[in-house]
Amino acid sequence: MSSKLSTFICQNCGTETSQYFGKCLNCNSWNSIVEEIKNKSSKYQDIKNSKKAIPFNEISFKKISRFTTGFKEFDRVLGGGIVPGSVVLLGGEPGIGKSTIVLQSAGKISLNEKVLYVTAEESLEQVKIRWERLNQKSIDLKIFAETNLSLIIEEIKRLNPSFAIIDSIQAIHNHEMQSSPGSVSQVRACSSELQNLAKDNNIALLIIGHVTKDGALAGPKTLEHLVDTVINFEGDNISSHRFLRSIKNRFGSTFEIGIFEMLEEGLREIKNPSSIFTNKENISGVTTTITNEGTRPLAVDIQALVNKTFYSNPRRTTTGISINRLHQILAVIEKHVGIKLSEFDCYVATGGGFEINDPSSDLGVAISILSSLKNIPPLANSSFIGELGLSGQVRKSNNLRTKIEEAVRLGIKNVVVPKLEEELNNNFQNLINIKEISNIKEAVDYSLSE
Repeated sequence: MSSKLSTFICQNCGTETSQYFGKCLNCNSWNSIVEEIKNKSSKYQDIKNSKKAIPFNEISFKKISRFTTGFKEFDRVLGGGIVPGSVVLLGGEPGIGKSTIVLQSAGKISLNEKVLYVTAEESLEQVKIRWERLNQKSIDLKIFAETNLSLIIEEIKRLNPSFAIIDSIQAIHNHEMQSSPGSVSQVRACSSELQNLAKDNNIALLIIGHVTKDGALAGPKTLEHLVDTVINFEGDNISSHRFLRSIKNRFGSTFEIGIFEMLEEGLREIKNPSSIFTNKENISGVTTTITNEGTRPLAVDIQALVNKTFYSNPRRTTTGISINRLHQILAVIEKHVGIKLSEFDCYVATGGGFEINDPSSDLGVAISILSSLKNIPPLANSSFIGELGLSGQVRKSNNLRTKIEEAVRLGIKNVVVPKLEEELNNNFQNLINIKEISNIKEAVDYSLSE
């Protein structure tokens, strides 16, 4: 009998089927299913298990020790640094700067730890060219150019580094499998073996994975359940800013964010990100809100432009906030402020195109829209924090204390917020002018009075 079997795997989501379909039944993508050959394994195998179940009170553990990446912003996203034996997945589109930040971190880490950098996409000469451009220093950094998984594992075992980097998982292949490098089965198999190696030898492992906009390549989505931490490296071709955002973290908070700037000599961390997303301008249509990304408060400008429409359906365009959120805010304004906006085009954008998911920005969006419509600058040197309810009330937001502290740090003199607890209000009484409001009408009357 043949020792091999054929299976069909969607290269977009990783779903396996026993026969070919033109359309994946799970993710509905067309022409993404590819036939792959797998080796048959015995259904029943002799397993020698020396481990036994034990009660919780007999489990002993040590306090988690970490070592720094050399970037405070990177450490923040990881939860305080790299945990030995952990597996980190760094995903992002090709060309965004993943190899750059990893090589810079490897150089800094190697000053105190033994580091192995496995480059599967570039030659040693190409890595050396980037290294010299980044002007890095190193004491114990080893570079290994290889795509064969078996040889990579042997080299890791031989060197036994504290930190190993795989750049990238899509270029590595297991010669025991007949599928091509980058396929879902190859990515899963290689990542699983590397993960087991890292856990068994207490080696911190960072795996780089590519993601395309259409999801054509097998990317981090197929690996998220295997690793301890998943980080997305985001940015665009126009802006020089780059964002590290944690999606999953077993050793820290999720949705933490780190901000960098891409320069000719590499990535530079931005230690005061609020300064790049707000200009403190007192002009009509511009307000400042303070949002939370993970545990970090950030001040962001919200800009609005409201014009008389020349179309049967007015245009609604957003950059940095959800279009559905804008529709909801416009409906609340029409209902509870009594201003008809169905005759106006509305454009809303955040400073620097920063993506805001925190609903506490609702009040800032509403005030900026009405400020543009009336052509009246909002209250000078102010920040607006609060979530709009459908009944027009301004609801409390999460982490309000840290947001007001950020406003004080930035020198903002006024902050418009929902009703506060008396103790919280007293803490900031002499530091900033706090205006408590209960609904959108009160906020408009206070913020846009001529």
